[in-house]
Amino acid sequence: MLIEFRVKNYRSIKDEQVLSMVKSKGDEKEYSHTFAPDSINAPLLRSSVIYGANAAGKSNLIKALMKVESIVRNSASKIQEGDTLSVTPFLFNELTAKQPSEFEVVFITEGIRYQYGFSASQHQIFEEWLYAFPKGRAQRWFSRVFDEKNQSYDYKFSDFLTGNKSIWQAATRRNALFLSTAVQLNSDQLKPVFNWFREKLRTSNVSGWDSSYTAIQCKDNNKKEKILELLQSADFNIHDIDIKTEKFDPSSIPDDFPEEIKKKITDDMRDHELLDIRTIHKTDSGTLMPLDFEDESDGTQKFFSFAGPWLDILEKGYVLVVDELHDNLHPKMVKYLVELFHSNETNPNNAQLIFTTHDTSILSQEVFRRDQIWFCEKDQSQETVLYPLSDFSPKKDRENIELGYLSGRYGALPFIKPFVI
Repeated sequence: MLIEFRVKNYRSIKDEQVLSMVKSKGDEKEYSHTFAPDSINAPLLRSSVIYGANAAGKSNLIKALMKVESIVRNSASKIQEGDTLSVTPFLFNELTAKQPSEFEVVFITEGIRYQYGFSASQHQIFEEWLYAFPKGRAQRWFSRVFDEKNQSYDYKFSDFLTGNKSIWQAATRRNALFLSTAVQLNSDQLKPVFNWFREKLRTSNVSGWDSSYTAIQCKDNNKKEKILELLQSADFNIHDIDIKTEKFDPSSIPDDFPEEIKKKITDDMRDHELLDIRTIHKTDSGTLMPLDFEDESDGTQKFFSFAGPWLDILEKGYVLVVDELHDNLHPKMVKYLVELFHSNETNPNNAQLIFTTHDTSILSQEVFRRDQIWFCEKDQSQETVLYPLSDFSPKKDRENIELGYLSGRYGALPFIKPFVI
């Protein structure tokens, strides 16, 4: 469960921006759109949507969360000494361009609230910290600060963190996180924190997922039945799904490819199975007609690719972050997918959805609570600013939020100037 995300000095984000999933005042849709975890006193939201003009920085907020996930997952295992972390600061300011980016995530996993963050440049981690709140009481498990003068790290550990801390510290590279290194070296106590990023935080950019995740799930008849039910309830006329697997055939590589490239492709694909996906439709006469997956519309392909991960996330109560959910999807499909998170029947384990979109048709109090809607815009210094609709105190059930947004009341719109040829 995500409580809050903070990011500073990352891409178009200069000053600290905060995305909060904590419910604010107001009892509208309280039963379906919010939930109350035992670990904190405040209820949380099941979804948040972010609107804004192109290039306003919406995607950079999503990329920031994706970057945190990637560095936590890979810094100790896949990133080697001397590798860069691909962290880009705010470049339109001489001071921030030389400073590290900063990230912090507050979340709940296995019934305990954690506050974890770090600052990093392309070349190293500068700071890292972790607080735990078992039974609501703060415990600082560790902190790590880089001393520029001595070119070394100052570590502080509390007795609350057990294990081979000195060994983990010595093994942590400058471009790796202590959290990731300690877990790689068998810290059982830190595994729930690491696993939240690895398993429970799911992110997707504008291209979404490929079809293989859903296709593999279709091999399980029970999961396949749920996927078909989801597709059919969303008005996709798909009667069945046929999945076949086959080994990679090196002879399928074009003859005019250089031999060294052929060898690399063959080596990389040697143990891979290729999925052949066919959707089964009924003709007017009732006969079954298979259709190659590539012949389906872009919207059908995207919805199918979303179906498996979407159902998995709802079932397990994970946190899903999606950039530009509307891409290749009809507005009613977007609304349908979002409202799956707003139902106690389809979301029994309090999964959360955070997404960006340009689709204003769902921008209404019929779909969202007022505190679920956020806006993103750039100021005159090209800095991204994130703010909630609740800052404008919209009237409950009496304000047309879509009209208000499109008319410029809440900002976050493109400023289009006349163009003459």
